[in-house]
Order: sequence, then C-alpha cells, then structure tokens
Amino acid sequence: MQRLRNVCGAGLLALLWGCSTPNNYHTLVPSEPLRDGGQRIQVVRVAVPPQVDRPQLVVRQGQSGLAILETEWWGANLVDEFRSALQDQLGGPVGSSKALLRVDVQRFDMVPGRYASLEALWRLSQPGRAELTCRTSLQTPADNSIASLVNAHQANLRKLAEAVRSSARQGSCSQPA
Repeated sequence: MQRLRNVCGAGLLALLWGCSTPNNYHTLVPSEPLRDGGQRIQVVRVAVPPQVDRPQLVVRQGQSGLAILETEWWGANLVDEFRSALQDQLGGPVGSSKALLRVDVQRFDMVPGRYASLEALWRLSQPGRAELTCRTSLQTPADNSIASLVNAHQANLRKLAEAVRSSARQGSCSQPA
C-alpha cells in the first residue's frame, strides 16, 4: 500500500510539473547602455522595501493589496537588478571612481494599467565636497502589461541616474526633468 501511495504521489507531481506555466524573467537593465563620458559614480549600496524584496514581481491590487506574480521573475534578486541597472546608467564598469552612491529605495510600486513609481533617498559622496543627501520621487505611466511596468521602472531608473549625475556636477540636489 505504501508503495502504491509513493507511485501515485510521484505521478501527481509529474502531472502538476507538466502543467505548470513557465516563468518569465525581466530585467531593469536597459538593452541600450548609457554612453556618457562624464564622471563615473560607483553604486556601493542599494536597499529596497521588504515587501518587494523577492525574486518575483510584486504589483499593487486595489488600495491595500499586493499580488506576488508567481510566473514573473526578476533576472536576479531585486536589489541586484536595481544596482546593476543604476550602475549601467551611471557609466558602466567602475574603475577608479571616487564618487560613491548609496540608495535607500522608499517605494518601488507597480500599479497595472496606471504607473510604476519610485521614491528613493540617496547619498552621494565625492572627494572635496560635502556629502549630498537627496530625495527623488518618480512616476511613469504604464499600461496593464508586465513589459510596460518593467519599461516604466527602467525609465524611472534612467531619470534617477540623471538626477544623480546632475547633482554630482552641481554639488547640490537636483530633481529630474
């Protein structure tokens, strides 16, 4: 009887495995890397809210709900995706960079059919200058598709990188256009 149960259990698992929907993987790193010859800024730390700090994409539902999309995954964990994408926007590989960036993401929301929003508190340290502590709030429209939401977050990261670069040049916080 025990053997029959094991065989049936294995058959059920095989059936469930065969019927499962394949995972889709997404990245925040844009397909076109930034080609900016300006100052390189090294992203040394990124923190994201615990609600979205998972391999699956998380979207808002209604006023207070969250949905974890079990078949929609980031290519890496969200912190690494965010750091890689931002580093890419700030000049690619870092060699002897002296400017250091720390980012504390306060909100990383995706609302299907509406927008992707990003709020971040960030600190930029440059030699010979006082450390800057700045806040950037961004919201980019998106339609109901996952691709649109991810693309909107790519746009948000591009705008965040623009704000960081501009602030590094000016020596004061600047808001993206």
